[in-house]
Amino acid sequence: MKQFKFVNKKQLDNLPKTSGVYAFKNDGDLLYIGKAINIRNRVKNHFNQPSYRDNIFIEKVNKIGYLETNSEIEALILEANLIKKYQPKYNVTWRDDKNYFYVAFELNDKKLPYIYITHQIQNSKLKNQIIYIGPFVEGTALKKTLRFLRRVFPYYTTKKHSQNKCTYCHLDLCPGPNPNSIHYKKNIKKLILILQGKKKLVLNSLKKEMKVLSREKKFEEAGKLRDQIRHLQQIMAHTHIIEIQKPADNNQNWEKTEKILREILGLKQKIKKIECFDVSNIQGKEATGSMAVFINGKPDKNLYRKFKIKIKNEPNDIAMLKEIILRRLTHSEWEYPDIILVDGGKAQLNAALEIKNSKNQKIKIIAIAKGKQELFIEEQTNAIPLNYLPQEIHNLIKYLDDEAHRFAINYHKNIRSKKLLQ
Repeated sequence: MKQFKFVNKKQLDNLPKTSGVYAFKNDGDLLYIGKAINIRNRVKNHFNQPSYRDNIFIEKVNKIGYLETNSEIEALILEANLIKKYQPKYNVTWRDDKNYFYVAFELNDKKLPYIYITHQIQNSKLKNQIIYIGPFVEGTALKKTLRFLRRVFPYYTTKKHSQNKCTYCHLDLCPGPNPNSIHYKKNIKKLILILQGKKKLVLNSLKKEMKVLSREKKFEEAGKLRDQIRHLQQIMAHTHIIEIQKPADNNQNWEKTEKILREILGLKQKIKKIECFDVSNIQGKEATGSMAVFINGKPDKNLYRKFKIKIKNEPNDIAMLKEIILRRLTHSEWEYPDIILVDGGKAQLNAALEIKNSKNQKIKIIAIAKGKQELFIEEQTNAIPLNYLPQEIHNLIKYLDDEAHRFAINYHKNIRSKKLLQ
């Protein structure tokens, strides 16, 4: 493992502006280790705007060490391994306050390994061996990193898997009900090594395996390893953990996106029309509903519709959503959609389902919830984090929701403005 490069605390401008890990030191003792997208800015922030925790030790610091990384993901992994190695006083002091996270790999002779995140290290049971990697400081960054790595090394997150393919199987994030156990266990070992900071070892191993398969003329298997290597390199090279991309807008890309979406939603017929519903109000007043319409992934503003909520009793979001979907479905002259997207969680999904079923319509209902980070799909128990979805679908869902929300807000503003002028 590389050694820290140190500077005096009066030389903060000599720190790099790259991602990496930093350490606060006092007379030979490491006090605290952290990670940053920009090491210089993060360290200066500790001194210029100290938190209540910083105030406990910041005056004791006389040297700052740093190690640069290629990406924030590498910094996250390196931070965890350095905390484990050096046991800095203040990282260790705060470890038991449930602000730290560990990735647990539960291994079992009779069952395939599965992975989960936990705050506490438990003693292994007699029949199980649990490998813990950590401590990781940022839970959100850790979860996103695991989601990215799951695209390269699909894994289970539960003890038991259904004999049928789950949604994550269709997304190539889960190995499915009957995987090749040897291949799966190899992938788990590689994932453990990556989280232990041994990325180069994994890449070298994959490259050797690929060469052997090529020599044996097993080109299809070699191609899969080539793709695995490429994807892993791309993930570990991300400057930032969050990906931001614009949705594709040409017909060829829509055909590809539509096919993936159809598979995820379990639809047989091609997806042409999507309707997105949103409700806007201020404490139930001047409540409005809106419907944005997309044909082959593109907005068709001629088909957009506005609804002034008619509920007389004290309105709520669920009741208002039911009203506008019911009013829309009574218009049989409007071509029915293949998909309805509603803004909200499980409750909104169920509300839309209730209205759809009352009209005997074969429309797939989906809902986007929790700060726009999860997707609910009818007939599926658990929500899917958007970051688990293929990038094309992630972009499409965000685009649909953003456009529907924009239309809803603009309509609501117009209603309020007219009301003020009366």
